[in-house]
Amino acid sequence: MASLGHIHLVDDDQEIRLHMGNLLRQLNYGVSTFSSADEFLRKAIKVSPSVLLLDMRMPLMSGLELHLLLRKQNWTNPIIYMSGESHTQEIIDAMKGGAIDFLCKPFTQSQLIEVITKGLALDAQHHASHTRLLKASALHKSLSRKEQQIFSLMLLGNGNKTIASEIGLMPDTVKKHRAQIFEKMQVSSLAELLALCKDFFPSGNDAVFD
Repeated sequence: MASLGHIHLVDDDQEIRLHMGNLLRQLNYGVSTFSSADEFLRKAIKVSPSVLLLDMRMPLMSGLELHLLLRKQNWTNPIIYMSGESHTQEIIDAMKGGAIDFLCKPFTQSQLIEVITKGLALDAQHHASHTRLLKASALHKSLSRKEQQIFSLMLLGNGNKTIASEIGLMPDTVKKHRAQIFEKMQVSSLAELLALCKDFFPSGNDAVFD
């Protein structure tokens, strides 16, 4: 049976690592355990979907300090904090930093699974969106200069006649370019193109009209 997702568990308490790690493995999650923030930084491997289950208070580097460092390194996996004695400000700082939840010890198995499920779903969505945008960017580079111009006007909802008027071409010529754009972008309709290129913004001068 395929894993439900991967859990990076960072806690300096060995008993918690063993108990929680075994529990999550029995529930069909992949689990990597780390005794410190430093060990996590040295050994953790990015996988998706995954979440980081992070103890707030640890020696040498706290959960918040690790969180800040991971943000600078563009580590995007959802973070779930655990703590038995955190101050209100620590909780506020954690949530401001982008944590998806904060579990106060002791917490139940159902509470743990609920937030893990939410985190894995978020990470899967983020990974799918990132992969889609990489594909859109790679395919967009295969378009000619003129096709890139027409592509940008298509994304703005312009029809063939409007595009033709905008860039000084005949509507039939725009229609031919449009067909080429669909082929190169590996879509069969404008709806598919818009779905593929949602939140995609061409870099450089690709969208410059002349």
